[in-house]
Amino acid sequence: MQALFDYLESKTEETINTLNELVRIPTQVPPGENYEKIMDFAAGKLHDLDFEVETLVMPRELFEKKNPRLSHLKGERVNLSAKLDVGAPKTLLINTHLDVVPASANWSVPPFECTVKDGRVFGRGVADSKGGVAALLTVLSAMKEQDIKPEYNLNIALTTDEEMGPYSGLCYLADLGKLEADYFLSMDGDSDDITIASNGNVDWQVDVFGKSYHSGSSFLGVNAIEKSIPVMNELMELKAKVEKRRSKVPTSMAISRKTGINTLLPVLNITVINAGVKQNIVPDRCTLKGDRRYIPEEIFEDVCKEMNATISRVKEKHPDIDLKMSCDDIYAPMLTDMNHPWVKEVKRVASEVAGRDVALAGAQGSLDVAYAVKVTGLPACCFGIGRRTQSNAHADDENIWIEDLVMYTRFLARLICKDVENI
Repeated sequence: MQALFDYLESKTEETINTLNELVRIPTQVPPGENYEKIMDFAAGKLHDLDFEVETLVMPRELFEKKNPRLSHLKGERVNLSAKLDVGAPKTLLINTHLDVVPASANWSVPPFECTVKDGRVFGRGVADSKGGVAALLTVLSAMKEQDIKPEYNLNIALTTDEEMGPYSGLCYLADLGKLEADYFLSMDGDSDDITIASNGNVDWQVDVFGKSYHSGSSFLGVNAIEKSIPVMNELMELKAKVEKRRSKVPTSMAISRKTGINTLLPVLNITVINAGVKQNIVPDRCTLKGDRRYIPEEIFEDVCKEMNATISRVKEKHPDIDLKMSCDDIYAPMLTDMNHPWVKEVKRVASEVAGRDVALAGAQGSLDVAYAVKVTGLPACCFGIGRRTQSNAHADDENIWIEDLVMYTRFLARLICKDVENI
C-alpha cells in the first residue's frame, strides 16, 4: 500500500490540475447553469476508467414540483451515475455534489480558477466539494495504471443542487433506484470529523395580516409589522425552550472547542422579515421566515405540532391578530449507528491516513445525504477535504491545504483497496 501512496503523492500536481478544470466550470447556484458541461467532463474521465456511465436529467416539471421556490433557476438539472462491477461481494456508493455557492466580489484571488499559494489551493468549490472528485479521479486512474482491483464494486453518484435543496439530484437518483450499494461514503463535508449524523431542517413561514392606510392616519389602518411583535416574542420563548435540549450524538470537535457544546442541539431561527413598501404607508402584511433544525431524536410531526401550538398561543392572547403559518420539511435528520462495521472501517482508515484519531460526530446543518439514507437504508459516513474553521467553505477565498488533498487521496485508496498489501 505504501508504494501506491507514494505513486499517488507523485500525482499531486495532476490532482490539482484536475481540480482546476472542475473549478473553472462555473456551477454556482443560483443560477445553476453549466451542470451538463461539468458532468460531461466527469463522464469522460470515468468512461476512460471502464465505468458504465449514465447522465440523468431531472425533468423540469418534477424539479419545479419538488422545489416550487426554485422555478427561477436556469439550465438542465444534470446528474451522473457511474458503475464499475468487479465481481466483488459488496458495493460501495461514493457521492458528492458539483454545484457550488456563488462567489462575492471580495475574493483576493480569482474564484473560478485554482490558485496555489502558501501550501493551499484556493478556488470556489475546492472544499465543498470539487476537491473530493479530483482526488477520486486521481485514485481511480492510479489504480488502473497499477492494475489494482478495488475491494468493492463501485457506484459513483455525482449530483447537483445540493446547495439549494430540498429535492437535489441525489434525492432524484435515490428515487430512481440508482444508489444500489451496501455502504455509502459521502465526500461532502470536511476532514475534521467523520459525520454520521445530521440535524433535520424545517422551513417555517408566518404571514401576519393588517390593513394598509396613510401613515398620517395610521390609527385607521392595522400595522402588520406591529402585529408581528407578539408573534416574534412567542417564537423567541420557544427558541429558548428548544435550545435547552441536547442530542446524544456528539458534535464536531471544531464546534465543541469554540463553544463548549459537546452534542448536537436543536435550534430555532428567525432569518427573514419582509414588510412595507414606503415610510408613509401602513404595511398590510408582514412575513416572517426561518428554520428549525431538529436533532435525530426529534420527528417532523412533533416539531410542527410545537410550532403550531406557539402560534395558537399568540391567537389566544391576541385574538385581533390575523395570521397563518406553514411548516415545510426540507431534510430529515440522519443517524448511522456508531457501532456499525462500516462506520468503524471508515474511522479506522481515516485515522490511519490522517495520523490522528478522527472522531465521529453529528452536523448541526442538514444534508441531502439524509434523504438518500432514508430511501436506501444504507449506513452512511460523510468525510471530505477541508477544515471547518480554515477552509472558508461558502465564504471568500475558499481553500484546502495541499497536504489535506494528499491525505484524502490516501484515504480513498486505502478505503477502496483495503486488503491490498505490498504493492
